[in-house]
Amino acid sequence: MSLFSKFSRLWNTVRFLKPVQFYYRFKYSVWKTNSIPVYDLRHVSANKLKFIPFPVLSVLYKNSTFKFLNIGKEFSEIDWEYPDYGRLWTYNLNYFEFLNQEGMNREEGIRLIKDFEKSSRYNHTAWEPYPLSLRIINWGRFFISNKIDNRDFNTSLFSQVTALSGKLEYHLLANHLLENGFALLFGAYYFNNDFFYRKACHILIPQLREQVLSDGAHFELSPMYHCIMLGRVLDCYNLVSQNALFNQELESFLKKKAGMMLGWLEKIVFKNGDIPLMNDAAFGIALTYRQLKEYAGCLDIYPDIDIQLKESGYRKFMTEKMELLADVGSIGPDYQPGHAHADTFNFVLYLNERPIIVDTGTSTYEVNEIRFYERSTAAHNTVVVAGKNSSEVWGGHRVARRAQVKITKDSPDWIIANHSGYDYLGDHHSRSFKRLNDSFIIEDCTKGEACAYLHFAPEEEIELVGNGIKGKDFRIVFEGAQNITTDKKWHASEFNKRIQNNVVCIQFDQKLLTCIQAL
Repeated sequence: MSLFSKFSRLWNTVRFLKPVQFYYRFKYSVWKTNSIPVYDLRHVSANKLKFIPFPVLSVLYKNSTFKFLNIGKEFSEIDWEYPDYGRLWTYNLNYFEFLNQEGMNREEGIRLIKDFEKSSRYNHTAWEPYPLSLRIINWGRFFISNKIDNRDFNTSLFSQVTALSGKLEYHLLANHLLENGFALLFGAYYFNNDFFYRKACHILIPQLREQVLSDGAHFELSPMYHCIMLGRVLDCYNLVSQNALFNQELESFLKKKAGMMLGWLEKIVFKNGDIPLMNDAAFGIALTYRQLKEYAGCLDIYPDIDIQLKESGYRKFMTEKMELLADVGSIGPDYQPGHAHADTFNFVLYLNERPIIVDTGTSTYEVNEIRFYERSTAAHNTVVVAGKNSSEVWGGHRVARRAQVKITKDSPDWIIANHSGYDYLGDHHSRSFKRLNDSFIIEDCTKGEACAYLHFAPEEEIELVGNGIKGKDFRIVFEGAQNITTDKKWHASEFNKRIQNNVVCIQFDQKLLTCIQAL
């Protein structure tokens, strides 16, 4: 890459950042501290909280073995900064979500906390704001659920909340800052601390107003992160509604946001309960739709029935047997698109409650060729022009040049949109999705030659027949295809779990019609 290209990529990445992000990046790069606040034990006491039982998490720890992201590691002596499986695995180790897993023994949880405490002052990962936030929440949940009132633990937790309050992630914003706010709220209620409460409100109220879009979606547009954020909002509402410690300004606010978020989720999930794996998303990370809905019901929170898919850019079309979810939104948010893929006009298709056409998915956050491919346009069910990505994704979580979408028709059965991702090549891509009786019709238009990709679920066996594709109980017919080829790639429904699948490339010139029918 030439020096000019590198500069252009950097400029198109940073020009969308907010001034506050520049300020805090500078501040944290200049003012670095590894000091950890220490408090006199006599000055720290925990509040006895009421709560509706929190959802039980899946098993992450058993018999000295931790398993995160489908990678297990047995420790004879726990290395809390174990580096061999990547940064995200180490983060997960320091989240302490295993404390709240199904079947976690109270004494074993206490033992693990004590083990962590022995080396925590020298564990740099542990004191990074994001894992620090999640650990505060998970320790708080564990102490509350198990009625643990240990002065040493309380002092440590108070120190962690205090440390977090001094290094909030304003340089990143988005879900990271929300997690900081959620953790501060847990600290506020656990310690009945007005300072933590005011800090939490200062983050949560404006951030949730911005980050929960008008149609209820979390603005990073990852269904997985949406579920994570919804779970956090429900946890916070649980604390606020059950414990009248402060002025309760958050109670109705959190309940409304949770209803909106649940309403959006209900609109996009498939009949079998699956979330669409669009942008950075994988199964096995967040609570499932059914778990979230059940938890919300226990809190007397229900989906907002007035929610209609709009601002998020997602649209869902259904026939008697088929469900198609399309992404016709721009990459967002502009100042933090770290979980976005170059997938403009991507779609996924379910038939008879099973996946047929799938997103490649997300198997890693490591900066490598796998990550680059999984974020690329060719890894999605959309059109590639001149072999280029529709948005310039790079690094692990960066986006430079990005496609902007314009919707020209939007009705329940038909949407037409175009994007600017190939303007710099003198080309464009427009796509329409239309439900016609029991079929879906997709029309793609470009100025020249292009390739439309379709990625099939690993379980699906397909056959190229004439000008189309035939499966067990479906067929896809193309009009305008110049050449149809198949390749073997992979589908990643979970982190570090890649299963071989069939990918079809349909080459066309200027116009392609795709008709999908159930048999």
